Amino acid sequence: MKPKLLLRIAAILMFLHTIGHTFGALGWKKAPNAAVAGVISGMENNHFDFMGRTTTIASFYEGYGYCMIAVLLFISVVLWLLSAEPAAKLLPLIAVFLLLLAVVEFIYFFAFAAAFSLLAGLCTLLAFIRRKQMQIP
Repeated sequence: MKPKLLLRIAAILMFLHTIGHTFGALGWKKAPNAAVAGVISGMENNHFDFMGRTTTIASFYEGYGYCMIAVLLFISVVLWLLSAEPAAKLLPLIAVFLLLLAVVEFIYFFAFAAAFSLLAGLCTLLAFIRRKQMQIP
């Protein structure tokens, strides 16, 4: 496969990951049972001072979710843009980032999310290798 196609596949995988994460981030307060509802309630109702403002663990959790939506969308766009004119020095860095993201997602979240990052990372790494084989600067 050509590097351009591999990077576009990676971009689409990360965009699908972004969509899935967005649904999860927007619906995290829907408790499947009473025990989870209790945890969510505790996260929302216990306020504490942090760096000059009163906040909750729920607001941190929600904020991190929104930040990840932006990061995943950014990665999708960067991969798509790089597919048109790959910057050879960036590809291995992005591939390693995506592979590390997959490991973190697998350990702390779930395999389905990790699979998107893993496949996108492998496509990006393969695009870098193919560029080298084709001797594209």
